[in-house]
Amino acid sequence: MSWEMFVLVPGSPLLSGVIWLVVGVALLYLARSAAHQAIASASRLLHHACKLAARSVLLAEQRLKLRNTEVLLAAGREAAERIIEREFERIDASVQRDLAEYPALQRQMSEAITRLEQDYHASAEVPPEPPAWAKVVDAVAKIAPKEPVVGEILEDIHDSMVRAQRTAIEQYRNDNSKRHRILSRMMPLWRKVARVLGEMDKRVNRLLERSTAIDRHMEAYEDILNRSPRAERMLSSSSLTQFFIAGAVLAVAIGGAIINFHLIARPMQEMVGGSSYIMGYKAANIAALVIILVEVAMGLFLMESLRITRLFPIIAALDDRLRVRMIWVAFLFLLALASIEAGLAFMREKLAQDDASLVASLVGGQGEMNAIAANVWITTAAQMGMGFILPFALTFVAIPLESFVHSSRTVLGLLGQGLLRALSFLLRLIGNVFRHGGNMLIRLYDLVIFLPLWVEQRVLARRQMAPTGQIAEDAS
Repeated sequence: MSWEMFVLVPGSPLLSGVIWLVVGVALLYLARSAAHQAIASASRLLHHACKLAARSVLLAEQRLKLRNTEVLLAAGREAAERIIEREFERIDASVQRDLAEYPALQRQMSEAITRLEQDYHASAEVPPEPPAWAKVVDAVAKIAPKEPVVGEILEDIHDSMVRAQRTAIEQYRNDNSKRHRILSRMMPLWRKVARVLGEMDKRVNRLLERSTAIDRHMEAYEDILNRSPRAERMLSSSSLTQFFIAGAVLAVAIGGAIINFHLIARPMQEMVGGSSYIMGYKAANIAALVIILVEVAMGLFLMESLRITRLFPIIAALDDRLRVRMIWVAFLFLLALASIEAGLAFMREKLAQDDASLVASLVGGQGEMNAIAANVWITTAAQMGMGFILPFALTFVAIPLESFVHSSRTVLGLLGQGLLRALSFLLRLIGNVFRHGGNMLIRLYDLVIFLPLWVEQRVLARRQMAPTGQIAEDAS
């Protein structure tokens, strides 16, 4: 097909183009109504399709939101149950410990109170009895003093009274001294009673604090069961916080694992061989990585057996005796791997020392070699220590890993919810673009055929302005 077939007037392409333009405009004018309906139908179809898709995505976002809420509440309920269980275990241990000592404290208190009571009664001041001579003196005093015999008797009575007074004073002083000794002996008892009461007060206060904490946790637990918006907000905020904190701790742990890897990679090349490859990777590097992953796995099993984490419910459900055996097995594996890593670190330092000695012998001579060998024990001890400690440090990766896994479900759900909401908004926006785009295409269509439309409007306007009879005459 050649463009020459569209040339209607030979030798005049411009005139042919004008003719085609007139024909095209005429065809567009004739097809105006159908074209408008087609454009409007297409725009409405695309608009409704996007609106339906947006509604579907919005429904999916709402279902995902419900699922996230269920996951969030389930995780919060599990965490609250674990916290409440721990609090009850602590209260049970505290009650058993304190109540086990309570009979002893009660006995101590009773003994102390009994001794205090006895000492109190013993320290009571007893007034001295009036001497019996006083009555005799009163009776003699009524006798006439003229008799000499009476005078002698009175003199003897006076002497006896003086001696009796001295004896009474001495007895009174002895009694006071004895009472003071008893009172001084009461002081340790009072202090012991005060100490026992203070200890009981502390224990009771600890129980009250535990009960207050349990009340607070129970209130949060009831909010979770009631699916209150406050509980959802708190759990969502807590999940985000745990996600970022656990991610930061895991990043630190990954850094420690990388250091551990470089610590044992070099000696593993000497053991496995540096020229052997497995699937394109050095066998020594794979072996070092496997050792580190086994250490992490043993750490996970140890934490699960200790019931610090709950990533594997089947381990937590084991019998206590079997679980204790598993603790010892995991610990012995970790100890063996830590010892192996310490040996590899020592081997690495020896290899580095041999390389440094070779370089020093080539460059600096014997003096340089002696200077290197003088301080090599420091780096050797440091690397062996790191090789022994890092496997045990990686054991604690299980704790942030559990928080990261549990919180990532909520975070990924929130992220998916946000993406679906954004997709729904985008689909609604595209639907509105199609709807308004159809109106714009209709206006552009009329703009292309504006000349016949102008003529049509002029003719219609003339017919409306002309009298009815003239129109009929014109029509005849």
